[in-house]
Amino acid sequence: MKSISKILVALTMVLSTAACTAQIKNATTETVKVYGNCGMCETTIEKAGKLKNVSKVDWNKDTKMATITYDAGKTNKDAILKKIALAGYDSDNYLAPDAVYNKLPGCCQYDRASKPAVSAKLEMPKVDDKVTPTTTANNAENMLQPVYNAYFALKDALVKTDNNLANAKGKDLLTAITAVKMEKLTTAAHNVWMKVINDLKTDASHINESKDVAHQRDHFTTLSKNIYALIKVAKPTETVYYDNCPMYNDGKGANWLSKESAIKNPYYGSMMLSCGKTVETIK
Repeated sequence: MKSISKILVALTMVLSTAACTAQIKNATTETVKVYGNCGMCETTIEKAGKLKNVSKVDWNKDTKMATITYDAGKTNKDAILKKIALAGYDSDNYLAPDAVYNKLPGCCQYDRASKPAVSAKLEMPKVDDKVTPTTTANNAENMLQPVYNAYFALKDALVKTDNNLANAKGKDLLTAITAVKMEKLTTAAHNVWMKVINDLKTDASHINESKDVAHQRDHFTTLSKNIYALIKVAKPTETVYYDNCPMYNDGKGANWLSKESAIKNPYYGSMMLSCGKTVETIK
């Protein structure tokens, strides 16, 4: 009986959410990062961003991501984020007034390490405020381009079988990964980034800390797999070739990405420089 009750409650919530969204005309949905800690934060954030038949907010306390749905003819993302900031919660667009933040319960006082660009004024924003949204696919690609560039430089070092250069390029890659502001990524790129970031850091760290080119190449295999997953959702500025070496890892094979159409194998270098083939071209 308890299980049935839980299912009914969940179904009721889903239907209620769907009905609320259906009542919002010209519905536009955007996902942005809003800082907070707990379930109490969730209640306050969602209440601040809600306006009947105009806007609703669904905030996830684990990812800190808020899904904002609104009537584009009556309001916009920035107006909603101002209201949330005035309730005490920072986003990367608006900073909550210190006086309001300081009044939040202790469990809700999140770490304010990243300062947003604009402070919210102590006044209620107009419902029809118009500000151009800033999160675009191009921004996501530009944010990840230094990561791609560092990866390609590392690949070139392994093609040369230069362990010292690969060591240094591994450090450059780790720096580029750490510098990514994931809250500025598109939803698709952000979702992939959250899945691969820890493995990216692990592989880059191993390559940076090791002088053994065989060890560096082993970590380059998983590194390449995760960079490929990113490139599929956030395209680089140039055409990229996804190549495969069938011989590596005792014949199990391994892939890599390259900006050049010609095969230059990073797993064997000059021993088998042209071993492999292009399996996908990404534009």
